[in-house]
Amino acid sequence: MVRTIISRGLLVVAAGCGLQSTALAGGLERGGYNIDLLFDPSQFAVESSATFVMPQRKVKNVVDTNTLPIPAPNLNTLGYSTSADDSENYWSPRIGAKAGYNGLDCMFDYSQPYGAHTKPGARWAGAYDNIETKVNSDNYALTCSYRFDVGPGQLRVIGGANYLQMDGFKERLLVAPELIGFAASGVGRLDLEADGWGWRAGLAYEIPEYAFRATLMYYSEVKLKEITGTVDLTQVPAIVSPLGGLILPVEGSTSMPDALELKVQSGIAPGWLAFGSVKWTDWSQLQRIAFYNSGVEITSLDLGYRDGWTVTGGIGHKFNDQWSGALSVTWDRGTSQEFGTQTDSWLFGAGVAYSPNQNVEIRLGGVVGILTGGDSSGTVIDGTPAGHRATYEYDDDLVAALSTSLKIKF
Repeated sequence: MVRTIISRGLLVVAAGCGLQSTALAGGLERGGYNIDLLFDPSQFAVESSATFVMPQRKVKNVVDTNTLPIPAPNLNTLGYSTSADDSENYWSPRIGAKAGYNGLDCMFDYSQPYGAHTKPGARWAGAYDNIETKVNSDNYALTCSYRFDVGPGQLRVIGGANYLQMDGFKERLLVAPELIGFAASGVGRLDLEADGWGWRAGLAYEIPEYAFRATLMYYSEVKLKEITGTVDLTQVPAIVSPLGGLILPVEGSTSMPDALELKVQSGIAPGWLAFGSVKWTDWSQLQRIAFYNSGVEITSLDLGYRDGWTVTGGIGHKFNDQWSGALSVTWDRGTSQEFGTQTDSWLFGAGVAYSPNQNVEIRLGGVVGILTGGDSSGTVIDGTPAGHRATYEYDDDLVAALSTSLKIKF
């Protein structure tokens, strides 16, 4: 029977390839949500993982198209660079613990499902649009399932809740320092933080004899009803802007998107496993996030995303009782539309799992991919101009990631 030949380590490394690919998805997604540890057959299990992602997005032919009312000399005429490195490397960590008894399994995990970090700098021709933007997240989740016999396999009913904390900042040039004689940098900074609760629910059907599992999960949106922060204009002289020299408290609201994910895996031959997944994420709800002071809009984050789709397929093989491996390919539909750099990506992953004994599993994996090329120009979101401060182009670029994890079970 297939069950006696396909090891648990093979099932785990197959899931690991999918995790690495998720860390490169569109929108603000990094590690995303993951409940694979819930299915570990051990009574107790602890797992930690870390993925290091290295995107190499570069922009070129940058043209300053800023039309703000604040006096702002054209950066191209001032000799600012027409190219820039737009992306920064980042880590995507996760740690979880699972316990099971008599059909009931529960897991607690910490992860950083969302994030972003772009840093083209203060000396490119698009500095009126962005100097540096960074978004961080911390997610704490409890997920439980109850399984019972149905037909030749077992059906699981899954549910849980999560608490999400987010913070970040954005810096951009409001006025070129050349205009104000370097008395100030001319940079404005927006700092934000928020938190909220979400929930998840789903079903899974497993036939252990054939290493078969199908899982359908829904992850709710997380409403960030009270986003609070400040707009720091202390580097903008009052002679240039009436708000110059001030630090203004601001507030706003938005929601992190809901998502629906289907995962399937099955033994297909002695020592071989096929797996795949399809995920939809409602990134289109993140369009324009305005921030107010005393009811007056001070600034906004213009995202203009469309819904994200991520499709992964792969195959795994058991080499012997200790070693197994997997290969995967992932297509992710870019979430940028008229402006931005998030185009479609193609990712190719490979991973190995080593189990020196029945209580320890070690995984190593990597991803190499292509970020497809495109261009960015201005558009209109909800009647308001967006992406109008700069236009630019970008070619196909490379992305790479390395991942490692350790699981101890007993």
